Order: sequence, then C-alpha cells, then structure tokens
Amino acid sequence: MRVVVRLDVMLALRKMKSRELAEHVGISEQNISLLKSGKVKGIRFETLARICKVLDCQPGDLLDVVDDT
Repeated sequence: MRVVVRLDVMLALRKMKSRELAEHVGISEQNISLLKSGKVKGIRFETLARICKVLDCQPGDLLDVVDDT
C-alpha cells in the first residue's frame, strides 16, 4: 500500500494555480510541486491543515491510499 497525493486534482477543481496556493500557505512553489508529484516522504500536519483551509477541503480529499497488488 502507498499514499498518493491528489493535490493536483484539488487545485484543478478549485481553479487555483500552484503559485497562488504557495503564497496563501506560506511555502515555496517548489515544495508545492514536490507535493503534487508525490516526491515527498512526509508533510507537517500544520502545512496540511493550511493547505486544507485554503482549498476548503479535508485531508482525505488530498491523500489517497492505493493497494499496490
């Protein structure tokens, strides 16, 4: 099993650019890009909460668990 980040989907639904989200959340656009691509090993709950607040969503809307089998 692995966790898949669906940030790109939520950004598209909210019609928001990565740059805008980065500005609202207070992290770099590069970190948003890394999150979108799934190339991160973790995320602080505080950062996840700020992303959810800006996108008006729940963590489950951004993260999905996929069975690799």
